[in-house]
Amino acid sequence: MAETKDSNGEKPTDGAKPQSGPTDGAKSDGARSDDTKSDDGRSGGAKPNDDSKSGDDGEAESTPKKKGLLQRPLLLVGLATVLLLAAIFGLIYWLHARDYESTDDAFIDTHIVRLAPQVAGRVTRVLVDDNQLVGTNQPLVDIDSADLQTRVAQAQAQRAQAQAQVDNAKVQVTVNTAAYQGALADARAAAAQAENAAQDLARYQALRALNPAAVAQQQIDQATAQARQTAAQRDSALKTARSRADQVAASRTQIASGEEQVRAANAQLQSAEINYGYAHIVAPLVGHVAQKTVAVGDYLQPGTQMLAIVPLQVWVTANFKETQLALMRVGQKATFKIDACPKARIDGHVDSIQRGAGQAFGILPPENATGNYVKVVQRVPVKIVFDHVDRQCPLGPGMSVEPRVKVR
Repeated sequence: MAETKDSNGEKPTDGAKPQSGPTDGAKSDGARSDDTKSDDGRSGGAKPNDDSKSGDDGEAESTPKKKGLLQRPLLLVGLATVLLLAAIFGLIYWLHARDYESTDDAFIDTHIVRLAPQVAGRVTRVLVDDNQLVGTNQPLVDIDSADLQTRVAQAQAQRAQAQAQVDNAKVQVTVNTAAYQGALADARAAAAQAENAAQDLARYQALRALNPAAVAQQQIDQATAQARQTAAQRDSALKTARSRADQVAASRTQIASGEEQVRAANAQLQSAEINYGYAHIVAPLVGHVAQKTVAVGDYLQPGTQMLAIVPLQVWVTANFKETQLALMRVGQKATFKIDACPKARIDGHVDSIQRGAGQAFGILPPENATGNYVKVVQRVPVKIVFDHVDRQCPLGPGMSVEPRVKVR
């Protein structure tokens, strides 16, 4: 008989019976395999075994549950404190900030003096340099004044000539007045003689009328001729006196005309001296030289700008919105933040508020009567002057500044 082999091709051990069916060992192996499968099925299934339950309970005990926000009172108190402090600080800041009005649309302003010659000529000297501090009446530029000096001398000569004519006319007045007085005396004497001759003629005529033999005809004729002659002499003397009087009047007219010529000559001399003075240009005020474009040898025409002087007195022109002017008044204190002097503390006060928005003074003012209209908040220039300025802070027109005005 052939020996039976197991599934692995090995011979059965001694005492083992040939398998006509599954052996007990096979059964037990199959049972164990079935148990293992069932265990595997249970471990992969929905229901864990006891060992897995015990492992989950251990993990749950080792991991604590997270607490909610309401279960942390210290955190709630901290958050509430932070929010309360933020609200307090915000309220304090608002109460402080509402007392001030500020703008960044502001700049330093002043009245810049631009100098130009009033006479034409070539520059002979330039006595100042860029950015130099100059005082009142300090010489700046000299222009060639030879021609102007000649005009002054000519005007002086014309005035002397006019004055000589006046003096001559005054002498003529004196002479003519004396001649008039002599002619007037002669006229009075001639008038007396004429009156005497007329009276003699009248007596002769009256006497002859009473007694024709008492007066000869020859005496009457002589008396008549004498009366006519003296009357003619009287008339001539009167004409001479009138002529002398006219000469006196003419001499006085010459005096008046000569005095007018003297005044005209004085005016010409004064004009020539003024033009001569214009050749020496001086500073009209205290300030710093700026925009100097003049040099020695330049030929200048009247009105040609040479340089500018920036005065020491400056102020701030701040363009506030019209909604910021409700509480702003003249005299209110102000502080400034200037880019050129970030560390300097500069105080000031409101000097004046312009009556009108800036656009009202533009070249082309707006016409709101036609077309669609969109309301735009306008800006109004406010002049703020400095109370004191640090000498180390170089302030000049056009520099940026941020004013802050206390309105409450």
